[in-house]
Amino acid sequence: MQLLLDTEKLQQALVNLAQQLAHEMTPEAQTVLVGIRSRGVPLAHRLAGLLQATSAQKIPVGSLDITLYRDDLHQRRRWPVVKGTDIPFSLEDTRVILVDDVLFTGRTVMAALTALADLGRPALVRLVTLIDRGHREFPIQADYAALTLDTAPGDRINVRLQETDGIDEVVLL
Repeated sequence: MQLLLDTEKLQQALVNLAQQLAHEMTPEAQTVLVGIRSRGVPLAHRLAGLLQATSAQKIPVGSLDITLYRDDLHQRRRWPVVKGTDIPFSLEDTRVILVDDVLFTGRTVMAALTALADLGRPALVRLVTLIDRGHREFPIQADYAALTLDTAPGDRINVRLQETDGIDEVVLL
């Protein structure tokens, strides 16, 4: 097990991402953050808080459950657990910042884009991820990534967040 980000480094990574995202925030265009369940949601809330602290704009945050959009749903043995999508704003003509914890094959993001398309037609969608570990199976890339790693396909990245796990850390297994 290799500790990639501890509490302090994870917070600094989010500050850096927020600084990069700040140029997406313009008064003339509505920008929203949508976190992919499960750990993309608290990351989206943290980023929104950081962005709001440096601007006068309120940044709406929503959560997207892609469970039923996954292309491997039929391969899973257990019944899927749907936690629900909560997007309390219109996506029409908005700038959507899609937030996830780890970008790997691109399949999760593909499912998220399909789910977003069912909910409206954003003006644009940007992808921000905490960790980009490569090995794409779809032509998807992060617009913003806090950490880009060269990993083996069999490696695992565990993102643990205070809100869901009681600790902030990212480890490579």
